[in-house]
Amino acid sequence: MTRLLVVDDEATVRELLSATLRFAGFEVTSAATATEAVTAAVAEPPDLVLLDVMLPDMDGFDVVRRLRDHGPVPVLFLTARDGQADKIHGLSLGADDYVTKPFDLEELIARIRAVLRRTTGRHSDVLTAGRLALDAEGHQLTRDGSPLRVSPTEFRLLRYLMENAGRVVSKAQILEQVWRYDFNGDTSIVDTYISYLRRKVDDAEPKLIHTVHGVGYVLRAPKP
Repeated sequence: MTRLLVVDDEATVRELLSATLRFAGFEVTSAATATEAVTAAVAEPPDLVLLDVMLPDMDGFDVVRRLRDHGPVPVLFLTARDGQADKIHGLSLGADDYVTKPFDLEELIARIRAVLRRTTGRHSDVLTAGRLALDAEGHQLTRDGSPLRVSPTEFRLLRYLMENAGRVVSKAQILEQVWRYDFNGDTSIVDTYISYLRRKVDDAEPKLIHTVHGVGYVLRAPKP
């Protein structure tokens, strides 16, 4: 299981993030100070650190420097420091992404997965959303651990939606990425396969696949 370290001195933020990320399928530990974060990351390196900049004993930029002394670890800054200079500074230190507060939880999860895909391939093949788990390498789909049977096209469509969880994708984008050729402007096949998927994998509450009228579709992981 992918291990995340959440570092924030605000208890409510730590608890919200930890609960949400565990529900999304991650293993989560947390730290309230920079010292705790460095100690935890060195003792058992996580797959990704979600790091606030403003910490009581040391700022997050110094934490990154100390972590780099012990080896590479992916870092996503999650902070209220939204100045352009801060973003540039954080990324120049080697952070993999920089997200400012307030943030959307679904977008944050999508960006976490994007960083993991870029930085460590062994985490790129299993996607989770609510009760669903999609193993791209093994070409398996399960719900609560039980296998679900879908066609190859349905599998590719669901994978694309899960890879872009929280982001609205147009029917044209789906055609390009899932079918990989042009249907001369006819997007009805997307609607057809979305209905197939809904009957097979999204037949219970809370729903995962949502229609955005006039735009396309979005997969939203349920809130914990």
